[in-house]
Amino acid sequence: MKKIVITGVTLFIILLTVILFLLLKSQQRENIVQKPIQGTTPTSKNIQVLAENLSVPWEVIVLQDGSFIASEREGKLTLLDPKKKIVQTLELPITVHAQGEGGLLGIAIDPEFTKNKFLYSYYTYQENSNTWNRVARFILEGSTLKFDKVLLDNIPAAGLHNGGRIAFGPDTYLYVTTGDAQKPEQAQDIDSLAGKILRITRDGTAAPDNPFSNTVYSFGHRNPQGLAWDNQQRLWATEHGPSAHDELNVIKAGANYGWPIIIGQQTKEGMELPVLESGNETWAPGGIVIADNRAIFGGLRGHGLFVVNLDQIEKPQEYFSSEFGRVRSITTMPNGDFLILTSNRDGRGIANNSDDKVIQISRGLLIN
Repeated sequence: MKKIVITGVTLFIILLTVILFLLLKSQQRENIVQKPIQGTTPTSKNIQVLAENLSVPWEVIVLQDGSFIASEREGKLTLLDPKKKIVQTLELPITVHAQGEGGLLGIAIDPEFTKNKFLYSYYTYQENSNTWNRVARFILEGSTLKFDKVLLDNIPAAGLHNGGRIAFGPDTYLYVTTGDAQKPEQAQDIDSLAGKILRITRDGTAAPDNPFSNTVYSFGHRNPQGLAWDNQQRLWATEHGPSAHDELNVIKAGANYGWPIIIGQQTKEGMELPVLESGNETWAPGGIVIADNRAIFGGLRGHGLFVVNLDQIEKPQEYFSSEFGRVRSITTMPNGDFLILTSNRDGRGIANNSDDKVIQISRGLLIN
């Protein structure tokens, strides 16, 4: 009898242990589902983190094979291939002066990149205690960039307001945004390269039909940050205002956009009003794309993505408010989705352990 009692107690203890174990495992699975890994964005088929732990990425360009290149302000170019899961640092044959808003900024590939492998870059450098911005051309050979030539030099630079976006237009000329370099009066001087949108050939000479017979295409800019063309080949630009009154402009050859004489809805004869401005709010707009006649731009202080229907201009619709933090740039992928860059490690954001990121966003989340 005693042996049977012991066996029954033992069996009871075993069954109780198994039940407790199964309950514990079930609870652990629930916790895993409810609590994504800290410091990362949950991925889905609509939003995917393609790369992380970048250092203040500024621009991203997509290559025909589906890989992409991101510039990082400290002076790095990173080649990323999401399909092969390859991350590769491209060697730069230059020294970048990364201070304040300066550093390695905009990049663009040649319209005939598959043939000539030309990559263009806007970056800040220092020489004889002077700081300047420059546009140069490189040749991509494997994982190495070979320096080719300087296209534009002695663009005024400062700790703030360096502009820095470069993009090829449908006319195959290279457009370059420059800031006022903290000297607002330079924006009104058509002989200065500061506070302008410039337009040059692929060899660095002024486009032949530029309005002032130099590289200046438009002037009176404070700190333009984004360039994009619509289906009518109109050029649109985003621009930072003074703490508020950020702007979305249609850029016209030879036009004066008013800075520092007028801001917001102020008017003066011979000066352009913005198509849209933020009023007393702040977007701090970054890069811009146009898709289905909608302008989509990132917000640095706006902490999201802003979408403007160009058929009916009104206050932007805001998406992903505070979800990704500061959004520096956006570009369109071959499949129509969008790539965005966060900028949470630039000294003005709140970074987590995996910032900064390249994030793919399904087109349908922004265009509907």
